[in-house]
Amino acid sequence: MDKDSLQDFRVLQIGKFYPIRGGVEKVMYDLTLGLSKRKIKCDMLCASTENYENGDIQLNEYARVIVVPTQIKIASTMLAPAMLSKLRKIKNQYDVIHIHHPDPMASLALFISGYRGKVVLHWHSDIVKQKKLLMLYKPLQDWLIKRADIIVGTTPTYVQESPFLQKVQHKVTYIPIGVEPLQPNKLLTSSIQKKYEGKKVVFALGRLVEYKGYHHLIEAIKLLDENYHLIIGGKGPLKGELLALISKLELNKRVDLINYIPDEEVPSYYDLCNVFCLSSTQKTEAFAIVQIEAMSLGKPIVSTHIEGSGVSWVNADQISGFVVKKENPIALAEGIRLLVEDEETYHRLSTGARERYETLFTDQCMIDKTLNVYKSIGLQ
Repeated sequence: MDKDSLQDFRVLQIGKFYPIRGGVEKVMYDLTLGLSKRKIKCDMLCASTENYENGDIQLNEYARVIVVPTQIKIASTMLAPAMLSKLRKIKNQYDVIHIHHPDPMASLALFISGYRGKVVLHWHSDIVKQKKLLMLYKPLQDWLIKRADIIVGTTPTYVQESPFLQKVQHKVTYIPIGVEPLQPNKLLTSSIQKKYEGKKVVFALGRLVEYKGYHHLIEAIKLLDENYHLIIGGKGPLKGELLALISKLELNKRVDLINYIPDEEVPSYYDLCNVFCLSSTQKTEAFAIVQIEAMSLGKPIVSTHIEGSGVSWVNADQISGFVVKKENPIALAEGIRLLVEDEETYHRLSTGARERYETLFTDQCMIDKTLNVYKSIGLQ
């Protein structure tokens, strides 16, 4: 390739859905925007969801989102056949395709396209729960692993321990997810804080689903004194079950399930809390962007150790918070208590959280590392 710089290249990110809801989509979108701000041409091909109107969205001079319709749902997987023809049509416009896994539709589109350029495989997580889907998808996944010029994870831990990547460690690296520091509205923070005046606030954020381990966190609050108050932001199928547990444990005045927190209000909830808690129990939780959002405000973390996941790498034990045993309310409660009630420890880990964020998890760090990955495969 005889182009002089990365600014002469065109990148296509391929992945899941638009509008942005999940973590994988957010990474795709942030990479697209971040690269375009460096004057690198970068587009994003994805499928629509929530009845979103299809078509191209021009983000700026250097970036656009190409949205194709989602038409079929099989085994909880949304399929967009239009992605196949779209990629075949536009593939030759790009010097590198940056594909985000797991996404069977994107993988199939790349396979059928016959694209011959460089491929970066962004391995966000293994397929853990959908065993039947994995059986069908594995031949295509194996092809994608072999086809990729380089494979990047979000943490070193996850890609080193993934059973699917053991034979290709020579072309595996990682790019930590990065976010802009949260900017809470201080007036809103003060307004919300009045409800929790005098309380030690524990905050958790995410869908109310089994692997988040919220029932363990609620049980942990029962073990702490009445000065502790838990706020869980998110909606999901376990809401009724969790409300029943709160009632059973007589915690109605000490635990708030907030069905949905508007995006513009989320920073204020991080801002008002004393500690952020991630009580997840399964490897489905591969990174947890919520941890670095909290760390950007200097909030220390209590998280759980999940074998093979990158969660415990993101929140470094005794540096940015505490890592405790999963599925263990006693361990969660003790971690929260030690963190909140020891002023010296709290200050040290709060400072450590902010410093770890600034060193590893800013949006600029993510873009810098992505550019280094592109250069490593010959895009000079």
